[in-house]
Amino acid sequence: MRITKMDCCLNEKDTLQDLLESEKQLMALYTTVLYESGTNAVRKNVSTNLLGVAENQFNLFTQMQSRGYYEPQPAKKAMIDEANATFKKQKKELKAN
Repeated sequence: MRITKMDCCLNEKDTLQDLLESEKQLMALYTTVLYESGTNAVRKNVSTNLLGVAENQFNLFTQMQSRGYYEPQPAKKAMIDEANATFKKQKKELKAN
């Protein structure tokens, strides 16, 4: 059985989602390479690439958001308060040590 282009077309939303996920994975990989790098030349090159990928990811995010494909939900005050309390506790514990 031969698969043709018509058999595997993605719509715009799925294509953008796939691209966004790919950029997120690239960011994670570049971040790992960055802190595992052993020379300044490699670190500089990886840093440049990481910033480019981050820019691509943000552009895809804004395109998806402008088309109504990606709508982050605002955090509830209780969630924000809980996160603040957690980090304040951790900060206090770190200062104690």
